[in-house]
Amino acid sequence: MAAFDARRRLWPLLSVAAISYVWLATWPALVVASYYAGTRTRHDILIHSAVSVVTFSLAVTVATATGGYREVVIAGPVNLILLVIALVALPVIAGMWVRARRQVLEIHTDQARKRERTRIAREMHDVVAHRVSLMVLHAGALEMNAPDPRTAEAAMLIGGIGREALTNLRDVLGVLRSPDEVASLSPQPTLADLDILLDQSRALGMTITRHDGGARRGLDPTVERTAYRVIQEALTNVHKHAGDAKTDIYLTTDEDRFEVEVRNRRPVGGRPGRPLPGTGWGLPGLRERVELTGGTLSTSPTPDGGFALRASIPIA
Repeated sequence: MAAFDARRRLWPLLSVAAISYVWLATWPALVVASYYAGTRTRHDILIHSAVSVVTFSLAVTVATATGGYREVVIAGPVNLILLVIALVALPVIAGMWVRARRQVLEIHTDQARKRERTRIAREMHDVVAHRVSLMVLHAGALEMNAPDPRTAEAAMLIGGIGREALTNLRDVLGVLRSPDEVASLSPQPTLADLDILLDQSRALGMTITRHDGGARRGLDPTVERTAYRVIQEALTNVHKHAGDAKTDIYLTTDEDRFEVEVRNRRPVGGRPGRPLPGTGWGLPGLRERVELTGGTLSTSPTPDGGFALRASIPIA
């Protein structure tokens, strides 16, 4: 048990090693204690060295008083030096080598992780940021040369969404390139920003109705951010797969949970002929986000041919 506990606390193993060597002249516990001391900090090695000096001094005293074979093996000068080397020095050196090896591997792993993060950030900048920037530029040109006010308004909305995406992408790239620094991120959206999100979807032709239920009270920012992302992903999926289908959003505050349900009806004109491409990771990532808060996420078709997404997020 002392050996199993040595990863967290060294003194129980040192105590067992000292007592067993002085009293019973058995050495395995001393070898294990020396090895684990080498894998720990310099302070632990110094403590182990001091305990070893006391242990061997007592062992020599007991062996001399006992006499016979024990005195020859333990108290003899040559044997004493060999025992110190074999039972203490070599295991400590082995433990120090293992610790150094672990540190080198950790450094290599950290460097590889940083290189991968930098590569991802570079690819996102070169591909995603470039394409979104082109989208914003084209939207601006369309807004300036729109044949009618409705087209100009749609182009302005597209440009605004694109600029917001570039801002969020810049924050993400900052985190990827400087993971150890506190990034200067813009505030994350909460339920206070929900109406803006709904208005953006309505401007694209969707009919959205918001339903609030339960007692209104202040929620933890994590709960609000999670709920916002749930609704955002649900609306994105409606855009992709159901076009301008009528959508209802239900927000219910219970005693210990915040319930979110986004339910869209069957599209009037059927499924969109050319659905928008997706990564396939929207719902799995959203489920992970909700489960990190201790909540649950479920999806299911509705009897009228629509689709429903439900999230239950604990409040306390």
